Amino acid sequence: MLEHVGILLIALTVLVWSADKFVLGASSLARNIGVSPMIIGLTIVAMGSSAPEMMVAAAASLQGSPDTAIGNAVGSNITNIALVLGLSVLIKPLIVSSSTIKQELPLLLIFSLVAYWMISDNFFSFTEGIILMVSFFGFISILLIKAIRQRKASKVDDPLIIEAEQDIPDATTTSKSIFWLITGIILLVLSAHFLVDSSIFIAKAYGISDLVIGLTIIAIGTSLPELAASIASILKKEDDLAMGNIVGSNLFNILAVLPFAGIIAPGPINPEASIRDIPIMLAITGLLFLLCFSRKAGCFRLTRIKGALLLVCFFGYQALLFSQTTIN
Repeated sequence: MLEHVGILLIALTVLVWSADKFVLGASSLARNIGVSPMIIGLTIVAMGSSAPEMMVAAAASLQGSPDTAIGNAVGSNITNIALVLGLSVLIKPLIVSSSTIKQELPLLLIFSLVAYWMISDNFFSFTEGIILMVSFFGFISILLIKAIRQRKASKVDDPLIIEAEQDIPDATTTSKSIFWLITGIILLVLSAHFLVDSSIFIAKAYGISDLVIGLTIIAIGTSLPELAASIASILKKEDDLAMGNIVGSNLFNILAVLPFAGIIAPGPINPEASIRDIPIMLAITGLLFLLCFSRKAGCFRLTRIKGALLLVCFFGYQALLFSQTTIN
């Protein structure tokens, strides 16, 4: 058992590290071949923090454990808002003025409702997975078109777009970029495989469902990049980017991580996901929406009290999960 716990911890560490190297290699290579820093910041860097979730979801689905993939996506969304954003706001209250985030937050709530509707019958189909994935590419396309139009009109005044463009990793040589890109991809795939393998073994050994493992250990572990990115952003006084990391990552989890379960391993899922976990994800997303739009001001203001409330929600959810989990 200790061997599998060690493998899980090592796999989590390598997963997070390789995601960072993948972003470094991909963004540097894109810059070297002439891709706009704005596009790099809004796509490669933005999606990089969700790379661990994507790889875990794909690996879990391929290994016949779609509940782990679903738990990872749902649990990561809960963790990102309640734990990552809650901790970030406790460190420093956020003032967010990005129009992009103001548009994305309602979209996050809408797509979370769509995901709940799809899974409410305790069956996740191939068609439903495809619909979410197509929506993901549509969302990215609209985001890029809007940013490119602003750039052409020389009116890029959205703090999120400006900060995302400035936050891309420093360029390196093409050979090093390719090395880190390939290394990152290989290690992402391998570490995701070992992570899922060890987590399934531990779950079976303790009588814990694959869903709960995905919602807890894996979700918290794969949310580490978001935590690091958010804390780094607020320390650099990039409040919009800190908030954008959370909202963007959660949108990616719904539209680009969750679909893997339906596309690769369509079929029945653990009913607890629709009865307990996705409703809680919806409630926490709705709470964030209310906390952000609670004032008729030109910007969002997230105070330390609001951050403490989010943290209470996170620990309350963890207590609920483990109180309902029977350990043999």
